Amino acid sequence: MLSRREHAKPTPTVDGIELLEQGDREDAYARPPTSPLLGDDGEGTAAALSTRDQKAIALLVVLYLLQGIPVGLAFGSIPFLLRAKLSYSQIGIFTLCTYPYSLKLLWSPIVDSVFSHKLGRRKSWIVPIQLVVAVMMWWLGSNITALMDVAEPDVHTLTFLFFTLVFFAATQDIAVDGWALTLLSKDNLSYASTAQTVGLNTGYFLSFTVFLAFNSVEFSNKYFRSTPLEYPLFTLSGYLKFWAIGFAVVTSYLAFFQPEDPVSATADDEDMQLKKVYSTMWEVCNLKNVQTFILIHLFTKLGTAANDAATSLKLLEKGLKKEDLALAVLIDFPFQILFGYLAGKWSKSEKPLRPWLIAMWTRLAWAIVSMLLISNFPKGDIGTWYFLLVVFCTVGSSFSSTVQFVGISAFHTQIADPLIGGTYMTLLNTVSNLGGTWPRFFVLKGVDGFTKATCQIKDQALDLTLK
Repeated sequence: MLSRREHAKPTPTVDGIELLEQGDREDAYARPPTSPLLGDDGEGTAAALSTRDQKAIALLVVLYLLQGIPVGLAFGSIPFLLRAKLSYSQIGIFTLCTYPYSLKLLWSPIVDSVFSHKLGRRKSWIVPIQLVVAVMMWWLGSNITALMDVAEPDVHTLTFLFFTLVFFAATQDIAVDGWALTLLSKDNLSYASTAQTVGLNTGYFLSFTVFLAFNSVEFSNKYFRSTPLEYPLFTLSGYLKFWAIGFAVVTSYLAFFQPEDPVSATADDEDMQLKKVYSTMWEVCNLKNVQTFILIHLFTKLGTAANDAATSLKLLEKGLKKEDLALAVLIDFPFQILFGYLAGKWSKSEKPLRPWLIAMWTRLAWAIVSMLLISNFPKGDIGTWYFLLVVFCTVGSSFSSTVQFVGISAFHTQIADPLIGGTYMTLLNTVSNLGGTWPRFFVLKGVDGFTKATCQIKDQALDLTLK
């Protein structure tokens, strides 16, 4: 890890390659890889988890879970709920609310540099932000019905509200990423990516797959009620208010019961000045290897962008029942928790990017399978085999995505400097997120451009077809 007191350029390594400096790649591969999980012989020797590390992992899982709640709503559930009333282009506008996750690099140095010594470097941000999110989610819970239960919801108002919510979640992510590097012991830093995967995936899928399932009246009546009712088990209003209380409870625990290591008044503080952090970040971005890495992040997900943004929406449009899709994604949920754990273990090696590379190819393959599923959607009721294919494709595609996420997160954790940990990890995570975010708007606009919409209005003496 880089010591900022030395005022040297960061030279983290992974797979034996200096990422941030020029050098001979062949010579680099010949050197033993450096990693907190590897001994001098290059063999994996993960340190045993101490009680402190176990508590730290549990705390990180909870914090990342909370972060995943608004993210799952903005990235998943709300577009699904709006699809029945808005066009793909309008949903594309709503996806702009997810951009704070891809632009948080712009204010991450502020989160790393500005803080209260009394409260702690990371708690100075996490505690007030989570309180704001709790208040905002409670307000949304009280007003979301009026905003969405109309003939055509105001997409711009909804985009602004969820943009604000995602902005706070993204800022919390910066602080938690940085805190992870000091909460965990050096030998167990790789568990930060595992905690992030388990927590974020759990929160995301609770707000996306699980919520959509229990928000479906048909699903609730079919699987959980003997007597059909006209309302679902979960309403969006009730869900938002429930998690508003959850945010408030966890934040109270952090404020009064969770200590943070004191910030020492050393030369490190001089290096953490805001201007210095921005300057360091700019220096890192100007390094050739980093620029190459950024370009890979920005364009590597183009091959799966259409599958990620439109497959589920197209299945619903083709005639897949909402409760069937809800069941498919609900089946996928426990697999994601298991896959996140397994992916974390696979990434604990001298080459953490190898699982990411393999998963990229399998993810492309699942995108092709999804395309075939949509183009061959059966007429009339879908059969059991087609439904099983949808489930299989959903699980397989999510598995590949999870492996990629964990692999790249483990890589980022290994090369991050703890002093500017939030900024360093955010720089890398931001371009990774941006690579999956920026194509969505254009994909959904393109779907509208290539889709022929037909509306049939039938009455006793009237039969009109509008195209």
